[in-house]
Amino acid sequence: MKVVIIKYNAGNVQSVMYALERIGASYELSDNIDVIRSAERIIFPGVGEASTAMKSLRENGLDKVIPTLKQPFLGTCVGMQLLCQSSEENNTECLGVFDIPILKFPRVKGFKVPQTGWNNISPSIPKGGVADTWISPLCKGLRESEYVYYNHGYYAPLCDYTVAKTDYILEYSAMLQRDNFFAAQFHSEISGDVGEQIFKNFLEI
Repeated sequence: MKVVIIKYNAGNVQSVMYALERIGASYELSDNIDVIRSAERIIFPGVGEASTAMKSLRENGLDKVIPTLKQPFLGTCVGMQLLCQSSEENNTECLGVFDIPILKFPRVKGFKVPQTGWNNISPSIPKGGVADTWISPLCKGLRESEYVYYNHGYYAPLCDYTVAKTDYILEYSAMLQRDNFFAAQFHSEISGDVGEQIFKNFLEI
């Protein structure tokens, strides 16, 4: 299977590489549009600031390419935020795959921003759905409340694309899904067994 990690100026690429190597997956790191289009799976990691990251994508023409991709696509952390419509971080226009804004956490006494550390995720239940049931294939094999690693000061609100949620200051989207696009706010690559299971599930979709 041809797995491509998108190369741009906001990737925590080394950690993602190690995570894929641990599960025996081969990969290629590339910003080449033809290479990305020909991939069977695409991973879009991210660490850093939204406007700088979008500038890097625009310089390579990837801002136009990414929303058109049809193969399974996984964005993590800033990668997830860039897939949304906009970000309050420096008033950044993003890729628009998920037509929701990324918002800054409010300042609340007793809570540190950014949220840094382990927090749990739980299923987001659609109307008429069954409680404690994961609805995304990315979450196959996970328990109802699993712990994952976060480091972020901005969040995606709960919406129709939410398939997992987390509570920190308020409830927000831990994971999003729309068609072939999957996204996780947390760092799957450093989230231990849970993150490893998510990567395995992604490669099996």
